Amino acid sequence: MAEYEGIRTGRHGVFALYAHVVFVTKFRHKAFTDTHLNRMEEIMRDVCADFETELRDFNGENNHVHLLVNFPPKIALSKLVNSLKGISSRRRRTELPELAHHYYRANKLWSGSSFAGSVGGAPISVLRQYIEQHNRPG
Repeated sequence: MAEYEGIRTGRHGVFALYAHVVFVTKFRHKAFTDTHLNRMEEIMRDVCADFETELRDFNGENNHVHLLVNFPPKIALSKLVNSLKGISSRRRRTELPELAHHYYRANKLWSGSSFAGSVGGAPISVLRQYIEQHNRPG
């Protein structure tokens, strides 16, 4: 897969799909230090690589993380999100047992919900104007 200034190419198409994803800890427990966030970023990068997805940016605070992912159209964003949450929770549980008191029942680190929003490209108003300016063939 080649990449040209944020545009990726595959066998059957060219794409630039980005999503802003946010995960919050269960009950917004303040579970993360900078060391935890650094390891969380490594884990999330590994999961993204397994999905042929690129983690473009990562940041967080003590009770949530933000990700900017670039993903191919063959990847269902919901499956990526579920894997990111599940794998990161399992790895954190085994690697850092001191966080155990932040897990709630069934060893869940993350809240059951998440945020995912599409980002990038032109604003909708610009796209609508562009489309409206094109003439239909006679």
